[in-house]
Amino acid sequence: MSQSDLPEIQYTVWPADLHGHRFKVKLHIANPDPDGQVLQMPAWIPGSYLIRDFSKQIESIEAYSADANGRLLSLERIDNDRWRLPKGSGAVNVVTTVYAFDSSVRAAYLDTERAFFNASSLCLAAQGQEQVPCSLAILAPEAITAEHWTVQTSLRAVKTDSRGFGFYLAQNYDDLLDHPIAMGEFQLISWESQGVDHRMAIQGCVHPIDTSRLADDLQAICTSTIALFEPKTKRAPFDGYLFLVNAVLNGYGGLEHRNSTALLCRRDQIPQEKVLFEENAYREFLGLCSHEYFHAWLVKRIQPKAFQPYQLDRRNHTRLLWLFEGFTSYYDDLQLFRSKRIDLKTYLKLVADNWNGILRGPGRRKQSLADSSFDAWTKYYQADENTPNAVVSYYGKGALLALGLDLQIRAFSKNQKSLDDLMRLIWQKHGLTLEGIAEDGLDDLILSLLGDGFTKTWNTIKTKYIFGAEDIPIQKWIGSKLISVKAKPQSKLEKLKLQFGMRHTESSGWLKVTHVLDGGLAQAAGLAAGDLLASINGQRLTNARWDRVLGSLCEGQSMSICFYRDDLMHERMAFLEDSQIPNQYELSSMSKSTST
Repeated sequence: MSQSDLPEIQYTVWPADLHGHRFKVKLHIANPDPDGQVLQMPAWIPGSYLIRDFSKQIESIEAYSADANGRLLSLERIDNDRWRLPKGSGAVNVVTTVYAFDSSVRAAYLDTERAFFNASSLCLAAQGQEQVPCSLAILAPEAITAEHWTVQTSLRAVKTDSRGFGFYLAQNYDDLLDHPIAMGEFQLISWESQGVDHRMAIQGCVHPIDTSRLADDLQAICTSTIALFEPKTKRAPFDGYLFLVNAVLNGYGGLEHRNSTALLCRRDQIPQEKVLFEENAYREFLGLCSHEYFHAWLVKRIQPKAFQPYQLDRRNHTRLLWLFEGFTSYYDDLQLFRSKRIDLKTYLKLVADNWNGILRGPGRRKQSLADSSFDAWTKYYQADENTPNAVVSYYGKGALLALGLDLQIRAFSKNQKSLDDLMRLIWQKHGLTLEGIAEDGLDDLILSLLGDGFTKTWNTIKTKYIFGAEDIPIQKWIGSKLISVKAKPQSKLEKLKLQFGMRHTESSGWLKVTHVLDGGLAQAAGLAAGDLLASINGQRLTNARWDRVLGSLCEGQSMSICFYRDDLMHERMAFLEDSQIPNQYELSSMSKSTST
């Protein structure tokens, strides 16, 4: 690729120090702002609503004239994320050294085994030139241990070698940020869904993976999702799609992008030859794939107007995350059922588990879905010991709202319409056009689909369950002769755990309190997060003995709870009474041929 073919903004990334976990990045700007070009590092990455201050990983930054002299230029530090070049600089090269040892899907990572990065963690933006096309050159590491590394990304390649190292092009800075890049050795899977090439590149699995099973399952899920949004044309909004998977000892998460997703999972969630794994763990991985794939429509193309454009130097607030994340959470498992990856019994259990989890959280009575969405930056993404008492998940309750709205639409239309029809309408009006949804934009869409007769129902849903904090009455709305809703039978131990209202973990042989729930016995006894429980009624407590000791207690019994706080012993008396515990439900099929 000749210099004349390159755009005015050019990035070069090379894994310079595998042992020290450092990338070198060069930014070439052919025509800097003559009044002093400002350079800016994003403070967060779209899809993960927390200020992360990626600039903190920049160890050094220098600017040079791009002429033959390569003169060192001064850089003015404006704030944590921004620098300014001198006026009239002419073409420049800016070279940074960036530390990269974050194994999540949100940032950058480099060691002797693999490399991964989102450009938002490595690449400075030339402020005012974000809409200019840019190139990315990825250089191979020089280490002998990396001689078999390849590059996996959905970014458009224009001149690369057989391993994928070389030149890539992005339409603009936003496009550059929307294609994560992984390097290393991979196990690869490929399939077609509705005529579109799909790939999965997996790192971290020592044994050969079961490519046939993975391809079959993923093909079914992707095919079903494309058909959901485009039942007539079966047309996907991309020419190809890539799943980047990093399998580790313990980790879970995903981040959506326009034509790809970066996933983190446990190794035992991937089917591999000669390795035992649980079907439930694999199902969870498929659910993660389904969730992030659904985001290619809902979030990456259908967006809140508040995200257009993303402002990566500050929090971008919207009260609609219950729609974008919650509805996606509803559909991720539903698509597993529709694609016949799970049976109805399993699907109904997943729905009930989410429902019951929401009902066990005291925060559901304090925070609305709209506020949960708006406060995601400071509450949901910065969880602490009081989070269960103050916050409701816009993922979990948002999924429950989607189910409730689906049921209400079906009941109102006598099963002539469903939430699927609303999703297709949203896709036609806001996905294909890329016109963002206003904060109240769902109102007109719902009423155009169902007519004014649905106004009262929709206003009630908004008032009570979106902007209010009332429990969504799924048990009343199901009203189906095909699905049974019953109170979930509770064992004595399960009731005692709900009454106790405490979450805990194991810490060096101690049972350590992590959360104390409002209204529970643990709170009444004066326990707090961080306490180390020693005994109840003289019976020693450990993580392994918790069920046995708790199960030995009886209603009406007094308890002596011994615990340590800040290395000082405390003893509290508590009375085990039949206190109010949250309702819990179970769902079951009353028909052998129920479809959704």
